[in-house]
Amino acid sequence: MMALHSTRGANYWSRMPVTRMDLTIGDYEHISSADASGFTQSLIEAMPGLRDHRCSIGEPGGFVTRLRRGTYCAHVVEHVALELQGMIGHDVGYGRTRGGDAVGEYTLIFEHRHEAVGLRAAALALETVQSAFAGTLTSVDHAVAELRALAQTALTPPLIQHVFCGITGGAHRAETRDEMRRLGVRGEELIVDVSPGYLLQAGLPYSRSDIAIILDSDITDVPERFRIPRRADRLVSVVADAVPEGGIVICPAKSWEIQDLVRDAGCRVAIFATNSDVTSKDKKVARASAMVDGRRIIIEEFDKSIDAGWLHDKAPVAAQVAATLAVFTLNELQPADYSSGGARHEPSATHVGERAGVAD
Repeated sequence: MMALHSTRGANYWSRMPVTRMDLTIGDYEHISSADASGFTQSLIEAMPGLRDHRCSIGEPGGFVTRLRRGTYCAHVVEHVALELQGMIGHDVGYGRTRGGDAVGEYTLIFEHRHEAVGLRAAALALETVQSAFAGTLTSVDHAVAELRALAQTALTPPLIQHVFCGITGGAHRAETRDEMRRLGVRGEELIVDVSPGYLLQAGLPYSRSDIAIILDSDITDVPERFRIPRRADRLVSVVADAVPEGGIVICPAKSWEIQDLVRDAGCRVAIFATNSDVTSKDKKVARASAMVDGRRIIIEEFDKSIDAGWLHDKAPVAAQVAATLAVFTLNELQPADYSSGGARHEPSATHVGERAGVAD
């Protein structure tokens, strides 16, 4: 086990809190469940509820089928961690296992109802799977008893912080925040600069924001596998998960995957560009758009254009245009009762993936 922690807010994998464990599995990389005599049988006898896991096959018994055909250590640990929680009455089912940066490295995440239970279930699941491979597993009663006792301890307080605006992207986050202040956003309104690296490791540090800004997905503070465009787009789009339904997220022009992810999260989009190149595809989905004409920022809303003022030389153009559009959006486009609205996402709504565990 190389790392173990929990995320409290919306995160790369899910809108719900999850436990994350990074594993290096060594020689288990070359040993599947089908290679170890008695492995599947001992695991099912100790944990009969595994028969109900659907896994990627999509029906009850799917995970057992995977075990018999041959699946690998990290994936089995994910399912065992979920089942151990299920054995104490915690209804959890969402999990993912993905390869890391090198052969034999894996990241697995799974849902929990109680943070301490989730963290301990990860370690106990790893021990259980190792025992099954060694042929020494007879019972998980001790693990279930320990988790049941942990479940009686106080829950970690829920994340309830409400902020004015969350900003992410690979560059110019602080400058965008400063521009919003310059344009009149009051000091008591929290504007939170969230790096993609923080989003990946810990999830959002707040539960709700009135608006969000995604500057770009050209990120450098995450492992290489998360810089692949589709993953980077999904990572920065996490900030939309805290914006109430129908709220607005500022997105870059031509970043259509980000725009689609934001709309899938139930938000409206407003588009910004650092030149005049906002395409018809952008405008088709945008609630408003901002661009640069010469040295002036122009905002288009429906059939009218608004001159929003001159660019200056004390901040990057992207920061100025995105901040100007954000302030315009809050002043002009939000419903009158928007700031009193509640958070929209229920704890059971997943960000991506299926609920019964995904194959590695």
